[in-house]
Amino acid sequence: MTEKSWQEVAAIAQEYRDESIKRVEPCVPDVPKYLPRDVTSIPKELLSKEEIAITETAAEDLLESIASGHLSSTAVVKAFLRRAGLAQKLVNCVTELLPERALARAKSLDEYYSEHKRPIGPLHGLPISVKEHVGMKGLGLNAGFISWYDRKAEDDAHILKILWNAGCVFYVRTTEPQTLMHLETSNNLYGVTVNPFNRELTSGGSSGGEGALIGLRGSCLGVGTDIGGSIRSPAANNGLYGLRPTSFRLPVDGWSATMAGSEHIIPVIGPLSTSLEGVKIFMKTVIAAKPWLTEPSVLPMPWIDNQSDRVGGRPLKIGILWDDGVVKPHPPVMRALHEVVQKLKGINGLEIVDWKPYKHDEAWEILASLYFCDGAKEEIEAVNASGEPWRPMSTFIIKENPFVKSHSIGDAWYWQTRRDQYRRAYAKLWNETSTGKDEHGDFEGAVDVILCPVGPGVAPLLDTAKYWCYTSQWNLLDYPALVFPVTRVDSKVDVANKDYKPMNEKDDFNYKLYDPEKFHGAPVSLQLVGRRYEDEKVLDILGYIKEKTGLPFATYT
Repeated sequence: MTEKSWQEVAAIAQEYRDESIKRVEPCVPDVPKYLPRDVTSIPKELLSKEEIAITETAAEDLLESIASGHLSSTAVVKAFLRRAGLAQKLVNCVTELLPERALARAKSLDEYYSEHKRPIGPLHGLPISVKEHVGMKGLGLNAGFISWYDRKAEDDAHILKILWNAGCVFYVRTTEPQTLMHLETSNNLYGVTVNPFNRELTSGGSSGGEGALIGLRGSCLGVGTDIGGSIRSPAANNGLYGLRPTSFRLPVDGWSATMAGSEHIIPVIGPLSTSLEGVKIFMKTVIAAKPWLTEPSVLPMPWIDNQSDRVGGRPLKIGILWDDGVVKPHPPVMRALHEVVQKLKGINGLEIVDWKPYKHDEAWEILASLYFCDGAKEEIEAVNASGEPWRPMSTFIIKENPFVKSHSIGDAWYWQTRRDQYRRAYAKLWNETSTGKDEHGDFEGAVDVILCPVGPGVAPLLDTAKYWCYTSQWNLLDYPALVFPVTRVDSKVDVANKDYKPMNEKDDFNYKLYDPEKFHGAPVSLQLVGRRYEDEKVLDILGYIKEKTGLPFATYT
């Protein structure tokens, strides 16, 4: 049989996706031929009031309504199937819908509830979206490569088994970029996933399908992955909450990617959600299942709420990283940071200090040298095997990246040593923010969390997301990092600084990208970062900040 061209494979993939949407009942509405730049209001024009109410409800509230019997799982799943199908037509974020299996699951859960008068588990009836390269038994597992399109998952990923056992419903799978190594989402199977708030901007990456889908409320809680910002970039670009957990907190068995077994920079799996509580529910549910008993690399570390109580009677201390000393963020990001800091200064028992960046340019050199220790051999082979063209961001991160080299064992050891030295230096910097030591020799009065930008701007224009370091910095250090929405770009307020003198070539590139009109209305988000394995503390502190400041300062539906 003649081998198919990459174009033929892409056509098959898109037809398969489109057919899955056609099987949704009632049928998914058609969208206008000519779409506006901001498509977030269109679902409200095309869906029923009940569907709008369900899909714009946060995960924790949906769970309560299902558990109390006020909503059936079937009603909830049907609403999200239709809105997810609509999201695909608006921003190109879906690889397939799963209507038959999702509705069969919902029916089973409703029957269980009818018989037992209680939910089957903590996620009973909740629809959860999943990034494509997280395996589902019997379904495709292409990870964004044309040459991998025929691959099938032999089993469900470990984390999906846990979520399923907790009662959730899987109903949609979402797009990712070629190579999985973009802060955008663009591949030759499905094309480009765009931002619902502004279709000229990227949804982010590599979990950009999740970001766009959840941003359009085609999901309220989804599964993403992160090795350089791939959960946080889409969360930020779409006005969502997204957590990059510390490594080995959550199980990763069953995903698909190149360079399997590489541990130079540890990739992680984590949640994106319309609410902070959704993130917390996800983490608590997965960790409560004791995944370390099945996947030994996962740390046997239970989830413990209220970790911020460890600060006792002393004030919370938040370090503010205004910029990383390499690339200064655009005006909307700086405004958001200033607005939040001003609110924080008005809170009793909270101390604000400036955080001085420590060699963040060196951090990128180390990180970029460790991403592709085989010289990107596996990535290059996976792309070239089908003859598919290289996407612009694949070319940028691999072919134009001066740090991509095939390392000898000695070279790999050298860069891992540099990594560990840098981590020690950063830990020392953090310890030096303390006011002293207690009787046990433990540091007292140190910074609890760092508040910082998520990127050098809001969602970038397509094919321009070339500066990773506001997210990848924390991958190198393996710190938990939590993104949250703050406001939206206002072109009349967030004017360009025409007198700004860029610090270097990267800063100049970023500075020239900014035009307030092009970014008007885009979500503006920030990031809260903690020390390794203080994931709970980061979530608890953000919850406290939200309570005291009224964050976010804008709406996103």
